[in-house]
Amino acid sequence: MVEEAPSTPTTQRRTKVGVVVSDKMQKTCVVAVENFRKHPLYGRTIRRTRRFKVHDEENSCKVGDQVEIAESKPISKEKNWVVSQILRRANVV
Repeated sequence: MVEEAPSTPTTQRRTKVGVVVSDKMQKTCVVAVENFRKHPLYGRTIRRTRRFKVHDEENSCKVGDQVEIAESKPISKEKNWVVSQILRRANVV
C-alpha cells in the first residue's frame, strides 16, 4: 500500500467582480462592486454599491477596467483585497 502525503487544505478566497473607479494612488485602486437586492416589503430591485480599496502591485489597472478582486490578509488600514485578474480593459477614447 502506498500512503499519500496529507495535502494541505487550500482555503477558497472570496472573490468579487467590479469596476475600477479611481487609480490615483500608488499600488492601490478603488473598485466599485454592485449587487442587487429585492426590497423586503415592496419587492423592487435595489442596486447597492460598495467601494473597496484594492492592492494593485503593478499599477496596471486603469479607470473603467472590469477586475476580479480576491480577499487577502490586511495590507493596510483599509486594504484587504488584491486584484486577481483584469477581466476587461476600458475603452480608451
